[in-house]
Amino acid sequence: MQDKDRASNATLNWLRAAVLGANDGIVSVSSIILGVAGATSQKHTIFIAGLAGLVAGAFSMAVGEYVSVSSQSDAEKAFIARERRRLRNDPDHELDGLTEAYVAKGASVETARQMAREVSAKDALAAHLDIELNIDENDLNNPLQAAIASFVSFTIGALVPLIAALSTSRHARVAVTFVAVLIALCITGYLSATVGTASRRRAILRVVVGGAVAMAATYLVGRLFGAAVS
Repeated sequence: MQDKDRASNATLNWLRAAVLGANDGIVSVSSIILGVAGATSQKHTIFIAGLAGLVAGAFSMAVGEYVSVSSQSDAEKAFIARERRRLRNDPDHELDGLTEAYVAKGASVETARQMAREVSAKDALAAHLDIELNIDENDLNNPLQAAIASFVSFTIGALVPLIAALSTSRHARVAVTFVAVLIALCITGYLSATVGTASRRRAILRVVVGGAVAMAATYLVGRLFGAAVS
């Protein structure tokens, strides 16, 4: 059971990064495409704008995720090193701290002391990291894994509006792209709620409304400024 929990925790970070990356790719690139489509009907211009948004967004998401997860991982490693040092230099004090942590969770002093001794005898460092810091030394976040997940998922998400816009006629381009994006957002909303064990209906509604507003706003901006410039 513990191995399954560890495997689940190990995949949670990159699953989150993948779902967020796909959602960002869908919304940002569809907004760019519809903004440009509001200003011009030239397919080549729309393609270049959408492709540029895809490439820039994918690398931006990957770098941002790598930096963010690296910072978190560095902090976790620092906590682990500090706890290992404390256990080596003052094990009695650390045993008292672990006892107090169990007491704070509702155990009696005698029971908490016995629990602290038993888990410390087995793996003192793991016990302290779990009860005090909620860290598993063998389950730290992987920055490269999160970055790759973000890059790939953003690219896949961005391809939805790009393909939709380029595969339809000029007259149906906006409507088809809009519908394709809303369907894709329903899927990412469902997946994000599933990964986070949250309300699927609320998650879907949130991403669909947000995406629709972003697309409508950029399309209107494209229409307004496209007409003004021309």
